[in-house]
Amino acid sequence: MTTQYYSGPTYGGRFFSFLLTLVLGAVAFAIIARHATTGTAGRIVTMITGRAASTEATAPDVVAKIHRLGRVQTVVYSLDTVVEGNPSAATRHAPGGERELLVVHGESSAGMDLAQVKLEDVRIDAGGHGVHVTLPASQIFSTALDNQRTRAYSHAAGTLVAEEQELSPDLHAKAEGQIQQMARTDGILDAASKNARDLVTAQLYGLGFEQVDVQ
Repeated sequence: MTTQYYSGPTYGGRFFSFLLTLVLGAVAFAIIARHATTGTAGRIVTMITGRAASTEATAPDVVAKIHRLGRVQTVVYSLDTVVEGNPSAATRHAPGGERELLVVHGESSAGMDLAQVKLEDVRIDAGGHGVHVTLPASQIFSTALDNQRTRAYSHAAGTLVAEEQELSPDLHAKAEGQIQQMARTDGILDAASKNARDLVTAQLYGLGFEQVDVQ
């Protein structure tokens, strides 16, 4: 009779410890996977398990999240415009009372008042996987002129001579209106809306939604 003996490596306690670690790790992951439905942990679990992301966020939660952003300025346009001077004030160097041209530099800022978002502007899909939000219209917040960069050009000796010029209240208002109109024409409101949508979208993905539609 021949007796065979196994002479290979033995694991004993080490194998048991490794097996116990695997079991405990699986249990821990199951607990995390069950409760991690939002944020970074939720996205990691979604990638590992392939499950559809969901969130317990409600419409009031979404509105509160957006309201915390407040009145956000999302774009600034820097522009130059030309206004026609007043013969009685801005043409003291212009022969024959000719009008001067004033080159004015200014900035228009635009954004959105997200505190205007209402509960009826938010719709969450069944199951909490997606959210749809309608934002208010963007608006121009302010238009300001840079007086130090304003120049008056008058005819003198057949040439245009630049000189510093302080705007009268009427010309100041006229220049602001032109700067603002130029900003509108160049699409400042569209740019402000897009930037606000991007900002809100990022905030709502942070709540754990899989699909976010912001209009």
